[in-house]
Formats: sequence, structure tokens, C-alpha cells
Amino acid sequence: MGTVVGISVYPVRGCAGTVLPRADVGPAGLAGDRAWAVVAEASGEVVRGKHAPALAGVAVTGDPAADAAAVAAVLGEPVRLEPLAGRPDGAAAVHLVSRQALDRAAAGIVPAGCGAEDPRANLLLDLLADDERSWVGRRLRVGSAVLEVTRLPKHCLGVYAEVVEPGTVAVGDEVVPWSRVPGREEGAR
Repeated sequence: MGTVVGISVYPVRGCAGTVLPRADVGPAGLAGDRAWAVVAEASGEVVRGKHAPALAGVAVTGDPAADAAAVAAVLGEPVRLEPLAGRPDGAAAVHLVSRQALDRAAAGIVPAGCGAEDPRANLLLDLLADDERSWVGRRLRVGSAVLEVTRLPKHCLGVYAEVVEPGTVAVGDEVVPWSRVPGREEGAR
């Protein structure tokens, strides 16, 4: 099917991602992904990237105080970071997108309702032939993790998946269809 060519986590929701060579995948997704939310001090409301697109340019360090100061400088207002307990409503555990989808978007071929901008996906894949949008309802082994592709994003490229079996994923890992038969495991080819 393909190969993992990039792994990114977004430690602070809405801010720039961190590129990793490998990541642990737990039931809620990649370790450290979207672990913090930006909260406006004045209102106590979560600041969302779609309402504050400048967040996407803020590179985070992992130091909540320093990261809050960097975000505040960009937004021009006092903020704090709060840990996110679980995933935000409607968020998938893992977001996958292929280089081919990004290339199609760059050429102006974008699925209806989707934007062509950076989809902020966790796993960037190089596919042999498939279009990842055809994977909804299928299970995949990626590294030692098993993911079930559950749906298409409403406004961005790629697919969303839930974690069936936690594991580790690394750049260079193959993406293969996966089926689990009682009493044995096999990668469906």
C-alpha cells in the first residue's frame, strides 16, 4: 500500500507541529499530540486555530510557560496553556494523508468541501497506488500499531483513524492492510 515518510505531532492544539522520526501510538493517538490547549486569560475560552490562524506559526518547545509566552506574543493577549484531558469532541485519534493527496491539492484537485492548505496530519504516507480516501472501514498495520480508518475529514485532506492496537510507528514503516482472524494474525495482501 505504502510507506510512512513523515510523522508529526501538534503538542499545543492549533500551533505548529513537531516532526519526529518515530512515535508511540496509544488508544488516544500519537503520544504528545494535541496535549495542550491555548486558553485566553480574559475570557477563559479555548483559542482555536480556525479563529486565530497565527497560532499555526508558533513553534512550541514543550515548556508550557515559554510556549504560553510565545503564543501570547503572537496573539497580542495574555493566554495560558491547559492540558487537554482526552481528545476534543469529534477529533480522531490519528490523521493520515498521502503525498499524492497533497500533490493533487497543489495541482488544484481538491475533494469537495476540503481546503488545500496543510492538513496538520500525524502520518504522511507515500502510496504505491491507492487513494487513502478508499480506506474508510479498513484496518491497517502501520509499524506495530493497528489503525481502523473510520471517516474522511470534513474540511481537509486525508483520512481519520482510530487505534485498534497500540504500538510504535516510525518513518520507513510499511502501511499494509490488516485482518485479524481468531487464533492467528496475518497481514492481508
